[in-house]
Amino acid sequence: MSDGDSITIADARKMDTADPLSDLRDRFYIPDGDLYMDGNSLGLLSKDAEAALEHVVEEWRELAIRGWTDADPDWHTYGERLGARLAPLVGANPEEVVVANSTTVNIHTLVGTFYDPDRGEKIVVDDLDFPTDHYAIRAQLRQHGRDPDEALRVVESRDGRTIATEDVLDAIDDDVGMVFLPSVLYRSGQLFDIETITEAAHDAGALAGFDLAHSIGAVPHDLSDIGVDFAVWCNYKYLNAGPGAIAGLYVNERHFGVTPALAGWWGNDKETQFDMALTYDPEHSAAAFQTGTIPILSTAPLDGALDIVEDAGGVAALREKSLALTDFLIDLVDEKLPDCEVGTPRDPASRGGHVAVEHPEAYRISLALKERGVVVDFRQPNVIRIAPIPSYVGFEDVFRAVSNLREVLDENEYEEFVKQSGGVT
Repeated sequence: MSDGDSITIADARKMDTADPLSDLRDRFYIPDGDLYMDGNSLGLLSKDAEAALEHVVEEWRELAIRGWTDADPDWHTYGERLGARLAPLVGANPEEVVVANSTTVNIHTLVGTFYDPDRGEKIVVDDLDFPTDHYAIRAQLRQHGRDPDEALRVVESRDGRTIATEDVLDAIDDDVGMVFLPSVLYRSGQLFDIETITEAAHDAGALAGFDLAHSIGAVPHDLSDIGVDFAVWCNYKYLNAGPGAIAGLYVNERHFGVTPALAGWWGNDKETQFDMALTYDPEHSAAAFQTGTIPILSTAPLDGALDIVEDAGGVAALREKSLALTDFLIDLVDEKLPDCEVGTPRDPASRGGHVAVEHPEAYRISLALKERGVVVDFRQPNVIRIAPIPSYVGFEDVFRAVSNLREVLDENEYEEFVKQSGGVT
């Protein structure tokens, strides 16, 4: 920082010069003229991901069906191999992770598999969850003959932004068979205390599952050491695997051998898969939770994207820069945007990879920023989400984004846009 009280662009440039990860930016395609701060919704294309996709397209062209066995790497075990590459990011053993399905499908299959009313009828969730989690859990409760309105125990927020850990713990009792929560809240960016919640769930005889969609690739995890039972995530946010990229899942090894609720042939033991027996023979690993044939073209970009994570020094190095970026962003909002509020926890241990900037006109402000080439997104009711992704966003980018927001407010530019009427935000 500068010696004076005011943060300057020179401060930002000095921080960029000292950033050991700054060279990663050159491996990404950043849309011309954009300050891209929306990587927590969709990460950018990297040259590494592009090359991996082109590689499998070439193999498809040259090998056709022989690609399942003769490609390099072969397609038949693509999901398991990428699971092993993802395992260090979540603190798991290689066989506990696989890429498969979509996030919502993975919630269906894991909750459907592990929910046992005899263990406890109630499932603990929270009222700030991403909606798809509730949709899937409610559907699975109906499949088990339970009324979701009675079986869901919803932990309510005290402030509309965050969920207090003590409120989660108070919700866990002998009636609870499962706790399923996000690792990071998608609006405010609050990072949950996964270890404490998991321990409380297990003490009550319940299972603990988590949706890591807003932490995978941005926050290190230790799922196996903590004893988390299962987890799901998408790979198209901080991991930059592309729109609609294949999702990932984790299952603790103590649960290996169970038959998934959504059993499918791609989860069959690889050694017997082509015996075409009509009796399911599950893999003795997380790979059992694969359903249909792996979509290679929607999976390959992740292979290249993980090269960047590994070259950065792993997720711990990315987390260090991410916290520095979000600290810087919060300082800038405090200093330069007194008409806005920070809705994200200020404690780094309670913060994910994005910052929620709150303003009553957040929706129209987000549109005005996009018109200026500052790509952010809006979430109800008043949140502008700003995500400085550590692999391709620098400190000067953050400074310029806040400066643009200041100008939008000073010039009332948001008044040129109509109030929200639906659609993608």
